[in-house]
Amino acid sequence: MKQENLEKIIALRHQLHAHPELPMEEVWTRNHLMDFLKQNTKNLEIVDCGRWFYAMYRAENPRGTIGFRADFDALPIEESLPDLPYASTVPGVSHKCGHDGHAAALAGFALEVDQEGADQNVVFLFQHAEETGSGAIETVDTLTKLGIDEFYAYHNHTGPQPKYSIVLHNGIAQCASTGMTIAMTGTVAHASMPETGVSPAIPLARLACALPALSDPAQYRGLVLCTIVQIDVGKKAFGVAPGYGELSLTARAEYEAELEVLLEKIRALAREIAGESGLELEITYADPFPETRNDDRCAGKVRAAAQALGLTLCELYEPRRGSEDFGHIIKAIPGCLFRIGDGPDCPPTHTYLFDFPDEILETAVDMFRTILSLP
Repeated sequence: MKQENLEKIIALRHQLHAHPELPMEEVWTRNHLMDFLKQNTKNLEIVDCGRWFYAMYRAENPRGTIGFRADFDALPIEESLPDLPYASTVPGVSHKCGHDGHAAALAGFALEVDQEGADQNVVFLFQHAEETGSGAIETVDTLTKLGIDEFYAYHNHTGPQPKYSIVLHNGIAQCASTGMTIAMTGTVAHASMPETGVSPAIPLARLACALPALSDPAQYRGLVLCTIVQIDVGKKAFGVAPGYGELSLTARAEYEAELEVLLEKIRALAREIAGESGLELEITYADPFPETRNDDRCAGKVRAAAQALGLTLCELYEPRRGSEDFGHIIKAIPGCLFRIGDGPDCPPTHTYLFDFPDEILETAVDMFRTILSLP
């Protein structure tokens, strides 16, 4: 990668880090990235799609069309590294998953293609709202109309693998998941006479205690997991027996079909318990993610690119439990999500001490350029 371009995207990454925005609120981020490309490229068509945008390089005699994606939303986590010269300026929001690095690397790749050309049409997708699973799905209709043959994305990787290594999951790379809230409504009563009301406290406790059995691994082919994230019943008023409560959980599975099996088991038991207890039941969902399944041919290109660059390749055969909405795109267009090692000493993503390592920006750009050059 050209040193001038590398310096530009390191500065860009720091600017993005200082101005993080939550999913569906990324107005400054999108505009800043668009302005960066307009100011630093000559041959790209930049298309504003509202909450997201893409840039396109059109080759003279293209042998095909290839896509590359980066996400750019942040997390509701307080910046805990105030000594960073580019620390978040937004209270309660920070880039603790590395999306500032993803977007900066894709911008750097766009600069290189703009300057050096390519024998394919190249689509550079800058996507919003990955953290809630609602961004990628909004892009799919537009992307499929562009005639893209294959799609690639990377994520930085925290784990024991060496820094700069290419971490590749074969088959399913990330689990499917969804948030689920089970609300039960009864009747409030005086705490001295709970029998005169209908409380959801014990029914919700029964449901919570039953969840481990419903997600017993022996019942499934792949990984299945159910995690309670909140139980909220009543208020701290010692004279009142509650009449309303909620149980919120995250259900995830290696296979989307088995995720639906688990959800139906939970729904059926919730209906049974609520009915027995005389409670009204309402179930809502949030943050749905698909399984992210890598295409074998595209994964082969990632391997070839890593080998050509002399990078360590770490092959993994079990999916990560976390979810990634890039799965929506590569359901419609063959593609591959790979990872680049942050190094074993780097704090994990989604934690207070994490900061995207600038050193792997060049690795990401070089991987994208090499994938682009492969037949």
